[in-house]
Amino acid sequence: MDFAMTAVRTALNGASYVAPRLAGGAAFRLFRKPRGRSRLRSDERPLTDRAEVGEIVVGGGKAVSYRWGTGARPVLLVHGWESRGSRFAPLVSELLDLGLSPVTFDAPGHGDATGETMTIVDLRDIIAELDARHGPFEMVVAHSLGVTATFLALREGGARQSRQSRLVRTERLVAISGVPDFAYLVDRFCERLGLRARLNAELRGRVERELFPGEEDIWSRFSVPRTVPEAGPASVLVVHDADDDMVDPACSRALADSLGDRAELVVTSGLGHRRIIGDPQVTASVRDFVVRERAARVGRAAGRPDPSPRPAAG
Repeated sequence: MDFAMTAVRTALNGASYVAPRLAGGAAFRLFRKPRGRSRLRSDERPLTDRAEVGEIVVGGGKAVSYRWGTGARPVLLVHGWESRGSRFAPLVSELLDLGLSPVTFDAPGHGDATGETMTIVDLRDIIAELDARHGPFEMVVAHSLGVTATFLALREGGARQSRQSRLVRTERLVAISGVPDFAYLVDRFCERLGLRARLNAELRGRVERELFPGEEDIWSRFSVPRTVPEAGPASVLVVHDADDDMVDPACSRALADSLGDRAELVVTSGLGHRRIIGDPQVTASVRDFVVRERAARVGRAAGRPDPSPRPAAG
């Protein structure tokens, strides 16, 4: 932990003894604020420059959306914390080659979007708004916190329901390095900062009051493995790296187990939490998933058995 984080930990833990609510408010502000913005890489620029750019207003600021292709067979790509949509550039190229139309975005406080903070609610509302504009999506690919937000949007849609008469729906989902639930987010945040248990409780209270006022039992309701929507994706590719130091790989194993025969689990190694997004092996796995599921769907429509059984999760 660097000097700045050590100073923050000391100040918050000290303040929690004499002014716990004040310290909890400060922790909540940090919880919503990325430490820095991921910059556009030189190899991502040519593809980004070809995108149709849009704007989405959400609570934390203005998100920037990027869209490629003809609009036929759209696919949504959802980035995670302290990342940006352009990190999916290798996958965008593959999807375009398959005749799909990728859509991604920079959330508030990330990439080229405005604002300094972002919450899971912002991500959920961006997903719902993009679904209203460009959906329904044939597939959603989500990373890290984006996985949690995607399941939230699948269960409940966004706050701007007047824009759409349906909940978010998708046939297929790719969940990469997924965060399992809100409790895990809070616990990992407090653990990485070295915050006291009292601050953990204060932060949970802030999340309940500020993000989900009046709603009950959000910690179990929004646990992905426990509340996967029955009307959710028919096929899910779950990907995690064995050397992920941000999100325990056991989280993806639990997700795959909860999905039963809907899920396929792929475990990589040596990539960690962030490099997994643009890794050629992972991109190839997603491409194979698209091709295989498309062939299976065509076969089912023609009354034929699936051409290649899906590997068992585990």
